[in-house]
Amino acid sequence: MDSSLAAIAALAAFCILALVLAGCTGPGEPGPSTPMETPPPLETVSPSTTIPAIPGSKPTVVDANNRFALDLFTRLADDPAHRNDNLFFSPFSISSALAITYEGARGTTAEEIRSVFHFPENQSVMRSGFAEVIAGMNNKTKAYTLRTTNALWAEETYPFLAEYTSAAEHYYSAKTNNLDFVHAPEDSRVTINRWVEEQTEERIKNLLQPGSINPATRLVITNAIYFKGTWVKQFDEEKTTDADFQIGTGSTVRVPMMQRTDEDARYGYAETDTLQILSMPYESGDGKDLSMLVLLPKDGDLARVEHSLNTSMLSSLQDSLRTRRVMVYFPKFVMETKYSLPAVLSAMGMPTAFTWSADFSGMDGTRNLYIDDVVHQAFVEVNEEGTEAAAATGVTMQLTSLRVDEPPVPVFRADHPFIFLIREDETGNILFIGRVTNPVQ
Repeated sequence: MDSSLAAIAALAAFCILALVLAGCTGPGEPGPSTPMETPPPLETVSPSTTIPAIPGSKPTVVDANNRFALDLFTRLADDPAHRNDNLFFSPFSISSALAITYEGARGTTAEEIRSVFHFPENQSVMRSGFAEVIAGMNNKTKAYTLRTTNALWAEETYPFLAEYTSAAEHYYSAKTNNLDFVHAPEDSRVTINRWVEEQTEERIKNLLQPGSINPATRLVITNAIYFKGTWVKQFDEEKTTDADFQIGTGSTVRVPMMQRTDEDARYGYAETDTLQILSMPYESGDGKDLSMLVLLPKDGDLARVEHSLNTSMLSSLQDSLRTRRVMVYFPKFVMETKYSLPAVLSAMGMPTAFTWSADFSGMDGTRNLYIDDVVHQAFVEVNEEGTEAAAATGVTMQLTSLRVDEPPVPVFRADHPFIFLIREDETGNILFIGRVTNPVQ
C-alpha cells in the first residue's frame, strides 16, 4: 500500500488464509489399502450457470459463521500462548476456505468439519448461502471497499475431479490455478505469496514461509478479505492526544487517544451493569452499513466478557442500541497477527482432517489427501478517518434502559482492554473480530 492510500484509510483490514493439502503418498504411488466408501457424485456445474437463490440460505450461513467466530475467539483468548496478546482474525476468511475444503470431504472428516464450522447439513442451502454472501461483499457500489477472493492452487499433474473444481468456482468464486509443486515448490510458493500481496494491497507478505510448499503438496486453498472504510463520524486529528492505557494491574502505556465529544457525536449506545457497548458506523452510500461494535467492560474484567460471548447475546445487544450523544475516547492502533490453526481446529473437534485417516475423496476419488496446515494472517489499522471491528457480551447481564434525551451524556473511554468486531448491520455477519489488550504492542 503506498503512502497516499495509507493516508486516507479510515479503517484498513486485511486477512488471508492458506490451507495446504498434502498427499499421503508420493507421485505415482498407490493410495492406502483401507477400503474407501464411494463418494457421492458432485453436481457438475458450469461457472456461468445462475445460482438459484434459496430462501433462508444466507442467514443460515451467516449464523454458522458467527457461531464459529465466537467459538474460535474464545479458544484463542484462553490459549496460554495468546492469553495477554492482542487478537485479530476474520472468521469469514477461515470459514470460506474450509467450506471449499468441506466440498471434498466425506465420512467422519466431513462430519467433524461441519460440526466445528456449524455448516448447514443441506448442501444446496450452504452453497447458495455462501454464493450470496460472497456476491454481496464484492458489490462495488459502496462508499467503502470490501472484497473477498478465493483461489485454488493445484499440483499440475494431480487428477482433481472436475466436479470438485467446478463447484469451487461456481459457488465460491474460486478459480483453479495449476502450479508445479513437485519440481518447483519454492517458485510456486512465491507465486501464491505474490497473489496474496496483490489481494491485500501489499499489506500481507510472505504468508507461506519457505518450506511450507514441498513436492508432496497437492492443493493450496487461499482466501483473502480486504476492507477499507471511513467513519460516518470522523475524529479530528488535532484533538488526538497521548493518554494512558491500562494493560495490566498497575501497568499503563501511552497511546494516541482519539476523541469525539461535540454535540454531533451521536452513536448507537447501550450499557449493562458491567459493560458499555458502542456502535461506530462506516460510510456506506447505499444504506447497507458496516459498523464496528465495541464491548468495553466497566470493571476491566475482559475475561468474563470473553467467556460469555454468544450469538444470542450479540443479537440482543445490537437490538438494544439507541442512537444518542456519547463522549467517545478511542485509541488509534495498528495490529498484525498470524496463526497456524491445525492444533486449535483439532481441539475444537476436527482432528481427522489433519491425519492420514482423512477422507477428501470428493476432491480426487482417493483417500490420499490430508490437511497439512491452515495459516491465517491479518492486519488492521484504526485511525481518525476510520476504524475496525467490535465484539461480544455476556448472557446473564441485564440491559440498562436508556432514553435518547436522558442526561447525563455517557462517556465511552476505551483506555483499557476491549473487544471489537466489524460486521454487516443488515445481516449481522461478523467479518472481523479481535481484542485490544495493548494498542502499541
